[in-house]
Amino acid sequence: MILVYLFIGIIASVIGALPLGASNIAVINTTLKQDAKQAFKIVLAAGIAEVILSFYALHCNTVVRNFIDMNMWIQIAIVLILLTVGAFLLFKKASKTEKKKSITNSKYATGFLLGLLNPPVLIYWIVVIGFINSYNYALSIQSSVFILLLFFSGIYLGKISTLYAYSKFSLFIKEKSQNISSRVNKITGVLLIVIAVFQAVKLYAI
Repeated sequence: MILVYLFIGIIASVIGALPLGASNIAVINTTLKQDAKQAFKIVLAAGIAEVILSFYALHCNTVVRNFIDMNMWIQIAIVLILLTVGAFLLFKKASKTEKKKSITNSKYATGFLLGLLNPPVLIYWIVVIGFINSYNYALSIQSSVFILLLFFSGIYLGKISTLYAYSKFSLFIKEKSQNISSRVNKITGVLLIVIAVFQAVKLYAI
């Protein structure tokens, strides 16, 4: 029965990693422009970053949720940021010349930074952990080491499995899409705008 925490971690991580984000796009682009081996370095590091964010969310779940709920300006700022980034990605024109050099030559560092510097993911884990605790699966920083190990192992496995699937899928559609980066940006932009609108309606209804 205790293994349920492993599966909870896997399922929650897969759901959180499915929407296109910075890590997903980096994995797709690296797979297409270099190879799957280089992309897998990003995958491994992004998985570690995901565990760190989920651990932090578990550590300060109640405090952060109360702080966000009590400060309307934070929620409004999140909506505006999502709308801005979404609109930018949606209407961004594809560059004719691609930069061959990335910010960093280390794929491990790229995956870790893209995974860690991701506030929406932190918010996601805060919500998920709150949801888990609303049922009979109590989960906190005081839980047994074995339970926490299972939960975080599930998160890591779910994250790297999903990103690895993105890498494999990008190879599959490589011949069918010559401008995948532009399409990914547009899809991501639409998703962010939809989330922002949903959040704005939710704030208005409060």
